[in-house]
Amino acid sequence: MKWIDFPDDRFVVNGLWWWEEHKPKLQRLPDRMKPSVPEAVWTLSQQPSGGRIRFATDATELAIRAHFPTLTYMNNMCRVGQMSVDPWIDGKCWLPVFPTGDNHDVEGSFGSVREAKRREVCLYLGLYAPAEIKSIGLSDGASIWSPAPFAVDKPVAYYGSSITQGGCATRPGLSYQAIVSRKLNLDFVNLGWSGAGRGETALAEAMAEIDASCYVIDFCQNCPTVEFLEEVYAPFLQTIRDIRPDTPMVCVTPIYSASEISVSGSERLDGMREVIRTAVAHRERLGDAQIELVEGYDLLGPDDHWGIVDSSHPNDLGFTAMANGLEPVLKRILF
Repeated sequence: MKWIDFPDDRFVVNGLWWWEEHKPKLQRLPDRMKPSVPEAVWTLSQQPSGGRIRFATDATELAIRAHFPTLTYMNNMCRVGQMSVDPWIDGKCWLPVFPTGDNHDVEGSFGSVREAKRREVCLYLGLYAPAEIKSIGLSDGASIWSPAPFAVDKPVAYYGSSITQGGCATRPGLSYQAIVSRKLNLDFVNLGWSGAGRGETALAEAMAEIDASCYVIDFCQNCPTVEFLEEVYAPFLQTIRDIRPDTPMVCVTPIYSASEISVSGSERLDGMREVIRTAVAHRERLGDAQIELVEGYDLLGPDDHWGIVDSSHPNDLGFTAMANGLEPVLKRILF
């Protein structure tokens, strides 16, 4: 086994837009933004959801050495999804490596095969915990090449809630962004914030720093009330538009939530859906031809109630449904 310290130029990092500013730290926002974003968002930015390490190799075995500074347990999400390094080789999942018990330092194999041939490697980083990659192991004599290019040069940038961040996929490669991106061979950046990120101007400006092929906006579940969302939603879109006037933007209304069983839960989410529809319609009347509304129910609706873990977070089936629903939208916009 040959161990290569990380970072190394032979390993391409995708999904962490400001990587060149903060490497080797695997974080979603650069240090310079810390004073301007909410404290909760900054803490969540240390969790590298959407981050990927990509390369091609003919290695017959792959392994990883990693350190996980914070070991926590979530009630609605397994540890593999929360804090593993999740290998997908030629689009198929291999063995994830993750900490067990109280072990912060991990060394593990992703698996081995007999035939030495070129394979495309994508290592998805954990969705809900900080991680430090120390080195990547390859079988002796293996070659490393640049990964295959994406179908579109620029990434799709997602801004949203805990659902966007990846709760509650069982492994990082099963967030809906990861699934749809594999289907369409797209790069993506994940700026989803669990319970935080409520349409602040600083975060709209952060989104606009990303030279994206498309922006997907889905943060309303983070907002406490319909009135709160109404105050921030249209200005959030405008801030992005002021900086990126021509980039396509997809605005998503809430997916189904079990909280809608109650009258209050239904009224809240229905009200938020109307706020988003109104904001999109207003921009269309202003001549914005690059904005599009996607109904959350078309991604995961009441008939898909089996697709959620708790009241609102999708499981792997739910995320697959969301990816399937979003795929034709992105395909039409980007291709």
